[in-house]
Amino acid sequence: MPSNALPDGGPPLSEDEAEDLLRCICFKTGPPRAVGVELEWFVHDLHHPYLPVSPDRLRGAFTALRALDPGSSLTLEPGGQLELSSPPAASLAECVATVSADLSAVRAALARLGLALTGSGTDPWLPTRDRLLREPRYDAMEAYLDRWGSAGRSMMRDSASVQVCVDSGYEEPGPLGYERRWRLAHLLGPVLVATFANSPSLHGRPTGMRSARQALWADIDPLRGLAPPLGREPRAAWARHVLDTPVMCVRTADGPWVVPEGLTFREWLRSRVPREPTRADLDYHLTTLFPPVRPRGSHLELRMLDAQSGDDGWIVPLAVTTALFDDPEAADAAYRRLLPLTETAGPLPPPRDAHWRAAVRDGPDAPALHRAAVECFRLALGALDRSGAPTSVRDAVAAFQERFVLRRRCPADEQRATPRPRPSAAPAPAPTSSPPRSGRPAPTATTASGSGPDSGKDLRT
Repeated sequence: MPSNALPDGGPPLSEDEAEDLLRCICFKTGPPRAVGVELEWFVHDLHHPYLPVSPDRLRGAFTALRALDPGSSLTLEPGGQLELSSPPAASLAECVATVSADLSAVRAALARLGLALTGSGTDPWLPTRDRLLREPRYDAMEAYLDRWGSAGRSMMRDSASVQVCVDSGYEEPGPLGYERRWRLAHLLGPVLVATFANSPSLHGRPTGMRSARQALWADIDPLRGLAPPLGREPRAAWARHVLDTPVMCVRTADGPWVVPEGLTFREWLRSRVPREPTRADLDYHLTTLFPPVRPRGSHLELRMLDAQSGDDGWIVPLAVTTALFDDPEAADAAYRRLLPLTETAGPLPPPRDAHWRAAVRDGPDAPALHRAAVECFRLALGALDRSGAPTSVRDAVAAFQERFVLRRRCPADEQRATPRPRPSAAPAPAPTSSPPRSGRPAPTATTASGSGPDSGKDLRT
């Protein structure tokens, strides 16, 4: 197919040009000033949450929500999850106020339609969800991910998250420098997974894990969900990782998108087959990488958090994460407290190292992660006090600390303690798939391993 067959294709891209672009566009630095959050929710029938909501009803509800013209952007995910993405906010208080107002309007509109939002890392009610979106992107994504087992398909349809966005940081070294913030995000990751784990079941069955959602993300394929090597300079390490990760799909102007077999972006640049790659293809390839921390221009996306229960449960991980990144005193203390965890993490990269696996399986029962969480909450509360964060936000963090962190519990423990009734007519849980080609078992009700994929939008530009 000619390289100009796609209207946004642009001129062909060389390997050196791609390397330079990645170094320039993925870690744009400057004073940490903005914060953003992306929330995914399952949509259930208000009175019968264990029964599936029909695609037509979901589409009709989404159309009604778009008419509200909220400050946050609204999108529908492949399994029918609703996603709210905040605009970049100048402060935590502004972000919380904007998203809270949008959620209130959304909940009221859904209630009038007999629907409700459910916050959970995996669907706590339905054994399985059909894929609602039938688009070339998601058709190709599912075809690619199915090569590695069932994790990718379940990730698309059955998972939901809280994603926090913080600025990349200064060019200079120090607690607010981009290299330190990049490292801090990965050190903090398993602590956040363990603390806010909220997905103990999958496809209607208990898994024995605290965060089945994060287990899915770690197992979607051998490379796509992994972090690059963390001991190297971030720009160079990320650029190499991007180019050496297989291409998920090659977009076409007409017909199904091509799903190549084992073609890395670097190999595509060199071979120019099935067509010459362009800057637009590189930009698209970036949206198909799902590491736990993803650099996106001027900000970092922290993608490891389960969706939270309750109307305002999402505020606590947003507040804690923002406080630990944007307060220099808290950022430096958290980094120094968490750095020794690298000594016992083992050789695998996040999210497959020992601490991430312990977070998925054990949550706060992992002693090192529990101790780190206690300290990080103490630091975050101090930072929130210094920043003048709203009293309601500080009270919510303190209440979570008392209810969960100090008691060595996480939201998944409350889910596990609350039976989820289903009528006898409900569909049976999906069967376990056969092992993926990679040789690693797919996540099942008894396998511990390490939210729908985004549409490539940038929350912070």
